[in-house]
Amino acid sequence: VVDLLGRGVGPAVSLGEALWVCANLFSDVKLRLSHKRVMIFTNQDQPHGGDAHRDRLAHTKARDLKDTGVVVDLMHLQKPGGFDMSLFFCDIITPPEGEEAGQEMGLQLEASGKLEDLQRRVRAKELKKRAQSRMTLSLGDGVGVAVGVYVLVRGAVKPAAVRLARDSNEPVRTKTRLYHTHTGSLLLPSDTKRAQVYGSRKIVLEREETDEVRKFETPGLVLIGFKPLARLKMHQHIRPAHFIYPEEAQVTGSSTVFSALLRRCSDRGLFALCRYTPRRNCPPRFVAMVPQREELDDNKVQLMPPGFHLIFLPFADDVRTLDTPQKTPATPEQVDKMKEIVHKLRFKYRSDAFENPVLQQHYRNLEALALDLLQPDPIEDHTLPKVDMMDKRLGPLVQEFKELVYPPDYNPDSTKSTAAKRKAEGAAGGEKRPRAEVPEDELRAHVEKGTLGKLTVPVLKEACRSLGVRTTGTKKQELIDALMQHYTH
Repeated sequence: VVDLLGRGVGPAVSLGEALWVCANLFSDVKLRLSHKRVMIFTNQDQPHGGDAHRDRLAHTKARDLKDTGVVVDLMHLQKPGGFDMSLFFCDIITPPEGEEAGQEMGLQLEASGKLEDLQRRVRAKELKKRAQSRMTLSLGDGVGVAVGVYVLVRGAVKPAAVRLARDSNEPVRTKTRLYHTHTGSLLLPSDTKRAQVYGSRKIVLEREETDEVRKFETPGLVLIGFKPLARLKMHQHIRPAHFIYPEEAQVTGSSTVFSALLRRCSDRGLFALCRYTPRRNCPPRFVAMVPQREELDDNKVQLMPPGFHLIFLPFADDVRTLDTPQKTPATPEQVDKMKEIVHKLRFKYRSDAFENPVLQQHYRNLEALALDLLQPDPIEDHTLPKVDMMDKRLGPLVQEFKELVYPPDYNPDSTKSTAAKRKAEGAAGGEKRPRAEVPEDELRAHVEKGTLGKLTVPVLKEACRSLGVRTTGTKKQELIDALMQHYTH
């Protein structure tokens, strides 16, 4: 059966007719699809056995599909003697976006020999890789490279709730109108202005000025310099990284320059420090462009694409010094025993094997509501630990670890009393922290100059307490507003 895969059961089988059926199926779909794709699975490089008429018909139908935006992919299997794409399929399949980019950065896949390899290729083609944004990477002296920014990891969340009318069940649209507080007349957009209080003055801004204040700079990446990869620390990770790849269709030659920069940074062990502005109304961030070379498996299947990871770097305000609690360190025997427990409980993790139980329950509830079911179908929570299997694997290790941590003569009350005694001794021996106080004259000067924001939150709290100022909250801006109102009235 494998030898005849893709040949059909009779001489009248034509790939052109199969592509014609696919075109009809796509034309019957009235919904707007994000992408259209046809995958051909075969191990025959000449499915028509050299019939020129049926070959021309298949090529014509493939061109028609490409003209309508349908992507034709080939998932070819191993064939005795090798699979030659130039005989027939080179004009059938859709080339990758940006032909020059595909030649520079892409890869011609070999035939799949295992089911796992074939599944990996299909999974890679299932979803279209859409760039979140496209921008210019400025290298200096007017040299720019067009790149696409891709989001590699994004959390799955519940869809946003839609308010519906009780009578018609139609979506409700919200309208906001402003009225004059004294006359009650309707205010037009030209009748309102925005204002900001600086010090004791109220600065009124026009709409154009407000829009201009929100804009920082043109979206893009600006190269600042290079640093060794050893300077990039693991604890500086603050959010998932983005991935950039060249866009040859935007600027010709981007793939060549991008590939040269990638190879040079990877060979020298450097990362590029850049200023990243994703959108006009977003503040710029400093990012580290970490190179990633292309990785292939034994069958020449791409495991890691070539490109740069955008690692978001923290600002100075994001870095804090934590006061870690002092605990009794574990003994070497306890550490060794816990290593044995961890080794017994290790397993091969796959992210697609654990579904989000909250999302699954949400969709089951929607399904029960739509189908008028009495109750939703139960879900299986794969995130819960399998206690029976864990006990079977561990055996007596858990009891041995408990005996090491909690020996027979262990007394938790004595431990608590000793810790409380140490804490009392430390409090008695240490010096009290002085209160953060500011003289009233200096505080009044800050109010007149509008520089209360330079004071810290503890200083502002102590000032409010000493002056007897009541505040609506404990946030910094609320404390500043309370002090400003106290001195202005």
